[in-house]
Amino acid sequence: MARTARRTGKVAFLHNRTLESTVRFVSPFQLAGFDAPEPAGEYRTQREEELIEGLSRPAWRCVSLWLFLPAIASGRGGVQQMIRIDAGDLETALNKDQQTS
Repeated sequence: MARTARRTGKVAFLHNRTLESTVRFVSPFQLAGFDAPEPAGEYRTQREEELIEGLSRPAWRCVSLWLFLPAIASGRGGVQQMIRIDAGDLETALNKDQQTS
């Protein structure tokens, strides 16, 4: 027997979401907690956010940010690492990279 869903007229929001993007460094960079600089290149990031409840419209707060190593086109296939990073540290490194290029 098939079940059908009823529309209640209510809008349902997810309470968590994950966003993926790519950042590009023209020069080698080093973030807090890294043992050595990483080479220039494009790096995949994953940002996890949660819904801030009680507001008149949806708003999201970052709860974690991950950087995937090595760079996308590094030629170092195989194992990838996900390193938890601070969003402010990443922003600072990207701004510094833009100023030096």
